Amino acid sequence: MRASRLLSIQMMLETRGRVSARTLAEKLEVSIRTLYRDVDELAAAGVPIHAERGRNGGFVLQKGWKTTLTGLTAAEAQSILMLGLSGPAADLGLGDDVARAELKLLTALPMVQRTQASLVRSKFHLDPIDWYREAQPAPALALVAQAVWDQRQITMAYESWKATVRRTAHPIGLVLKGGSWYLIAAVDGSPRTYRVASIQHVDLLDAPAKCPDGFDLARYWSERVHQFESDLYPGVARVRATRQGLRELSRSSARVARSLASQTLASDAEGWFRASIPIETEVQAVRQLVSMALDVEVLAPKSLRQAIRDFLEASGARYRQMTEVPPD
Repeated sequence: MRASRLLSIQMMLETRGRVSARTLAEKLEVSIRTLYRDVDELAAAGVPIHAERGRNGGFVLQKGWKTTLTGLTAAEAQSILMLGLSGPAADLGLGDDVARAELKLLTALPMVQRTQASLVRSKFHLDPIDWYREAQPAPALALVAQAVWDQRQITMAYESWKATVRRTAHPIGLVLKGGSWYLIAAVDGSPRTYRVASIQHVDLLDAPAKCPDGFDLARYWSERVHQFESDLYPGVARVRATRQGLRELSRSSARVARSLASQTLASDAEGWFRASIPIETEVQAVRQLVSMALDVEVLAPKSLRQAIRDFLEASGARYRQMTEVPPD
């Protein structure tokens, strides 16, 4: 544990430059006294670390001093190479760069870690595309990614569901979800989300991009996904389902699965469970739930229950009237 902590101190100082004792202690979740002992141990081991006093003081490493990667455990080396899985990197135009970086990393590792890290390539393959979906072509992705890396403004022609519009935007970050890339960019000072596949044309500007103060990409995306799902599933249905029905409902969407997992469900004397599930529209719910009719019964709302009954009766009537298969 201490060895890992000492290595973390080295890495933070190497990547950040001067760091205060309080910041180091908070990051490592140790007391100031423990941190000072760790720094003394590093100095005794030959690490050129020293303290600079003053208002902006802190611990620093000797200029130009670099640690090596020999402190990496096998698991850490494997996890670093997991970051270089080729698909998303190639989408961003970084496939060759990632391959070269992996080669340099492997060369720098001791033989034991090198062998174990190399297994990642043969044991893991990342396919971010959902089942039954094609990867969406996004010809503007590489240029958009460059704008994100370089923090440069862009002008783009974006095809919305209404029309193609032109926007001047400040790129903030990129998100890959379900095989689709999304650009998060500030327009008129507010962050917005754009599907990269819908960007018809993009030009990089020389003006620097500005990120809203305090913006956190992961938090923003999480909130947007939650809001999208809330808007997508505005209704609630009360159902009665067998155990098989619950499994089928859980497979219907991630939102329904999370909803069921959050409920305490108990079976009745017949082995059926009562639960509440989020639904989009009644039309969509009918199409989805009739396929589970043998194992899922809708109890409420009454309008949805009646719509499913009407659908099943109409379907049954059609098949009862058929004596032969209609000719082609």
